[in-house]
Amino acid sequence: MKLGMFLDMRNPAPWRRPWADHYRQTLDRVAWAEKLGADSVWMTEHHFFDDGYLPQPLTLAASIAARTERIRIGTAILLAPHRHPIHIAEEAALVDLISNGRLELGLGAGWSTDEFEAFGSDYGKRYTATDSVFDTVRSLLSDGGVTPGPVQTPVPMWLGYQGPKGAMRAGRLGAGLLTLDPNLMAPYRAGLEEGGHGTDAARTGGVLDIIVADDPESTVRRLIPHLAHQQATYRRQRGSECSAEDLEVELTAAFDTGGSVPGLTVATPSAAAAEIRRRTADMPVEHVYLWASLGGMPDDIVDRHLELLFTVVRSELAGDA
Repeated sequence: MKLGMFLDMRNPAPWRRPWADHYRQTLDRVAWAEKLGADSVWMTEHHFFDDGYLPQPLTLAASIAARTERIRIGTAILLAPHRHPIHIAEEAALVDLISNGRLELGLGAGWSTDEFEAFGSDYGKRYTATDSVFDTVRSLLSDGGVTPGPVQTPVPMWLGYQGPKGAMRAGRLGAGLLTLDPNLMAPYRAGLEEGGHGTDAARTGGVLDIIVADDPESTVRRLIPHLAHQQATYRRQRGSECSAEDLEVELTAAFDTGGSVPGLTVATPSAAAAEIRRRTADMPVEHVYLWASLGGMPDDIVDRHLELLFTVVRSELAGDA
């Protein structure tokens, strides 16, 4: 099981730094995390978020490829319905070349209706479109359909499908499945069998909402405004009127009464390792990645989180192998 970090490149207005500095710091941080022992870095995608949510993962992936030597570089996910498969295949091949064979290409269908309207994509056919793009990109990368071609044969490819029907679709296509939901393993394996791939081909990966800290209680309190910002932006994209300020009040009350906040686990290294073990037990997990930062969270928390994750937590998990 490879342990990695997850980037969305948010730079919210309340904590904003100059954009060029923000990206430069992220590249430095990924290179540093690789030296600490990080196995992978994954990037996600959205458009039109006020905080600058990463819109072009493969562009950042190419930059990371040029700054690193060993770390695997993944997209979780690239929004397939909004792109031509030849463009995806060509860009993916270049990232694989620049990285000397370290790309993990994850595609997904997306959910934001604003994005579908802006790109002129058909929301109702998003899964059919993503299946088709996945199959075409895989063929282009494997059969010499783009020049220059990738280093890896084949390039590892994933689908970020959720729900039982999505898991079965991913299985039928022989894709890795980007989820750590144990309830989806049965339909995923059934899809693999139906597609003629066999259950031995099962491989999963995904993000866990864990931040590692020396003092979880004080860290949670400092992170609540950043978590509230993150959750509020997702809700707004889905049509909610809930504000970050309202969510901050809710999350603070939840922590004061119950000692935890919905959607985030802040834990000491030993507790984080135990939680990772629990959430990945009995699944064919190849990749686990944790958010590097939640919406502009303070640098000292980010750096200590990554340091503990890729030294102490990684060492404890390696001891299980």
